[in-house]
Amino acid sequence: MLSILREFWTFLRERKKFWLLPIVIVLLLLGLVIVLTAGSALAPFIYTVF
Repeated sequence: MLSILREFWTFLRERKKFWLLPIVIVLLLLGLVIVLTAGSALAPFIYTVF
């Protein structure tokens, strides 16, 4: 997992594509919210947001 992050950071630095970083962070956070609330009582409320 750490090598993927290191490789992604190297790609961003070499190609000067720092604008991709906020997009990736938001997507990871949204995925984390969906995964963590999938089995809870909050799931119906989270899914109505999307």
